[in-house]
Amino acid sequence: MDYTGYMNEVAKRREPLVIRELFGLQHGAPKDVVFLTAGAPNPETFPIVSGSLKLRDGTTLELTPDKMVDCLQYGPTPGYPPLIEQLKTITETIHTPPRWKDREVLVTTGSQSGLLMALEMMLTPGQTVLVEQPCYTGVLSVVSPYNPKYLPVESDGEGLVPSSLRAALASCSPHNKPKFLYTVPTGSNPSGAVTSEDRRREVYQICRDNDLLILEDDPYFFLHYDGKTPPTSYLSLDEDGRVLRFDSVSKVVSAGLRVGWVTGPRQLVHKMNLHKGSSVISSASMSQVVVSELLRVWGLEGLARHTAQVRQFYQNKRDSMLQAADKYLTGVCEWTVPAGGMFLWLKVLGVRDTWDMVMRRGLEGKVMLVPGHAFMTDPIRPCPYLRASFSATSTPIMHQGMKNLAELIQREKELQRMKPQQG
Repeated sequence: MDYTGYMNEVAKRREPLVIRELFGLQHGAPKDVVFLTAGAPNPETFPIVSGSLKLRDGTTLELTPDKMVDCLQYGPTPGYPPLIEQLKTITETIHTPPRWKDREVLVTTGSQSGLLMALEMMLTPGQTVLVEQPCYTGVLSVVSPYNPKYLPVESDGEGLVPSSLRAALASCSPHNKPKFLYTVPTGSNPSGAVTSEDRRREVYQICRDNDLLILEDDPYFFLHYDGKTPPTSYLSLDEDGRVLRFDSVSKVVSAGLRVGWVTGPRQLVHKMNLHKGSSVISSASMSQVVVSELLRVWGLEGLARHTAQVRQFYQNKRDSMLQAADKYLTGVCEWTVPAGGMFLWLKVLGVRDTWDMVMRRGLEGKVMLVPGHAFMTDPIRPCPYLRASFSATSTPIMHQGMKNLAELIQREKELQRMKPQQG
């Protein structure tokens, strides 16, 4: 594929930074080459010389003095080399992407920074943008300042609806066609939907027919519930090289380490790497080394065991919230059982708009949720939805929260009934 047409003029003009290229050469150069190039601080001045991290299973990760130098020094822009190789192995083993030799992996500061670089590589003011709706608010916050023409694509309990994608594409102007589709196919934020495999294949073919890239944002990939195997990823289906896939350790290892990675066509990942080199220079070395050492100790089997434990933990949390919702919200709200992720997406019955109910009266009602507006392409339009998170809340607190929510909704309905009388 020729990717030039997907890039904006800024991305096309990005050129390699000489200093970063020399820094990259230094990592693979013979030992007898003298480099007087980098402005790196001398490790003898670093105040930390070693460290150890104790894991929950009792294992200890030892950060030797040599490893600690890697932790505290500048690193290559694409990522810590051992970690890059580990992430390539994980991605290739799990997804077996076609044309693997034509793809590249770039370490990102969580998925969000990867999404930012990809979007800023393609977006222009007023551009038509295809996103699933409801949509992850972190992407809307990047796209909306470009004053885009949004084409929202409907999603339901089985994820993105292919017929809605076709209808959205049929409605767009031939002079302002979208360049990409953005989607969270596993444990969608906020709905918790997992797009079925049949739908993924159909969506991929639609994007193929319309020459669209797919931004596959999959931070909840390992959080799929009820014993089901996750459907084939878009990356696994990608015969053409039209998928940029975004992964993260945030949901299964640590959110604070801020380690993610993007996998995609070499030409596009190269442009994102140039963006990264001129902004953050490199991802945090300490975080990368810690994740790399963890993956080294675990291996693929250990990673699979850990993610299975995390998945069961969050499935139990989900089930607890569903029990609380059944007890307090039956007849008050509607919802679909989330097949993945960390959230329950609630439609409040009899309340046309949830914004004031939460943002003005939620604290007084002793419960706070995210109003559905945050996930809509038109935040002004009335929205009856709420997002409730079950990831970090105990079962008793969930029940109290659902009870408080039911009471808050009841008071909101009473306020609505009073308004015509006050008028």
